[in-house]
Amino acid sequence: MRRCRSPVRFYLPVLALVALLTLAACRPAPTAGAAEEAPTTGQAIQNKGSDTLVNLALAWAEAYQQVKPEVSIAVTGGGTGTGIAALINGTVDIANASREMSAEEFEAARAAGVEPVEIPVAIDALAVIVHPDNPVDRLTIPQLADIFTGRITNWQEVGGNDAPIILLSRETNSGTHVYFLEEVIRQGDENNKDIFAPQTLLMPSSVAITNELTRNPNAISYDGLGYVTGHEKVLAIARDENSPYVYPTIETGSDGSYPLARYLYMYTAGEPTGDVADYIEWILSPEGQAIVTELGFVPLEQE
Repeated sequence: MRRCRSPVRFYLPVLALVALLTLAACRPAPTAGAAEEAPTTGQAIQNKGSDTLVNLALAWAEAYQQVKPEVSIAVTGGGTGTGIAALINGTVDIANASREMSAEEFEAARAAGVEPVEIPVAIDALAVIVHPDNPVDRLTIPQLADIFTGRITNWQEVGGNDAPIILLSRETNSGTHVYFLEEVIRQGDENNKDIFAPQTLLMPSSVAITNELTRNPNAISYDGLGYVTGHEKVLAIARDENSPYVYPTIETGSDGSYPLARYLYMYTAGEPTGDVADYIEWILSPEGQAIVTELGFVPLEQE
């Protein structure tokens, strides 16, 4: 025998629906002003990588909020290698880098279906720094190579005090570390396999370098010009003993006379579009490049 549907089970959903419709009808309609005040919820541009670039990237992101307040930009450091890895695995929109991507990184990106686009955004004059009490005031790149490989171990060998040289470097995931390895220790020679001396102390940040160098009069390190403080002495650098010694400045970094000037980059997965493209275009504008100068880096030449 066919069962009849229970009247209670049938009417309860109907009554609930009627109640909901009644509440909706009684709710006051939003005013035009309230609709205009409702916050927009867009996904932030994810920007990660070079610790050399991180302060500049933070300053850009903060200033851009005044230009386009509806666009949110999340900036984190972690090193060039970390940023490039994040770009390859698709977790960031922009990777900051203080060096060019390597052939191996390009290969890994393309294997993951990513075609990196390289965009120079500023220039950095990499400063070689020592304790203010150190009497040495200039070195050649070959001397620096000998110092950081451990072939020169006493300051007396380069005109300083009779004291052991303490080596400080950024960590290996840092683009600045890689640049110094390739352009100073290996002197731009692809066949040179020299590496940092095993006694080199690896520092996690510019602040850590400054702290260690300040308390150790025999230490030597390197850092972006924008991170040099009054507690550090900057050395004049020459390409070799027959070349002029030049101090790192905005002017010498711009005109190419300082031998350790380098581009800083942003990488995107393919040609940037939408908010990312607009943001990078603003970074390259006179307004964005003015912030480069304010933070002690070297701006790009404006066309």
